Amino acid sequence: MLSTKGKIVKPKGVVADAFETSVAQALVDLEHGPSDLAADLKNLHITGAKEIPTVGGQKALVMFVPVPLLKLFQKISTQLIPELEKKFGHHVVIIGQRRCLALPVRGRKLKQPRPRSRTLTAIHEAILDDIAHPVEIVGKRIRIHLDGKKQYKIHLDPKEKANVEHKLDTFRSIYRTLTGKDAVFEFPQ
Repeated sequence: MLSTKGKIVKPKGVVADAFETSVAQALVDLEHGPSDLAADLKNLHITGAKEIPTVGGQKALVMFVPVPLLKLFQKISTQLIPELEKKFGHHVVIIGQRRCLALPVRGRKLKQPRPRSRTLTAIHEAILDDIAHPVEIVGKRIRIHLDGKKQYKIHLDPKEKANVEHKLDTFRSIYRTLTGKDAVFEFPQ
């Protein structure tokens, strides 16, 4: 059993739990195994992992990665995700670890304004793109019910329907857990 020390990087003073360690160990096994992913996984690491309950009592694995490494993870995701799904038996989603900055306090002079990418809305949009990554989002609608609740309808590219249709409920559960917003993923007619 090889060390997982380089595969999971947490902030100073924070210790990885058992589940995060098992995900890091799976990445180490894939890196040192006979797969094609060994060279690609060499310099990649995660910042956390979470098991999220989905519809039907199943669970989904959400891996959080640093935003600068997200493109590299997405590049190898077509090979990495099926391997992790075989190992854990859950759907796997890779999401960038983003941080929201608070609104500036009134009356204080700022050195620089808050970047648009650090607003709550921008982070929720980025999470939405990360969840549906292999598939392109072709449309978004907001439906407001009579009782005032909002429901987001996310239209995915119909070309990928056969590959992703079984994961739509998982996408919905993950987005609901991470953002608190209700979203329905569907394919346009």
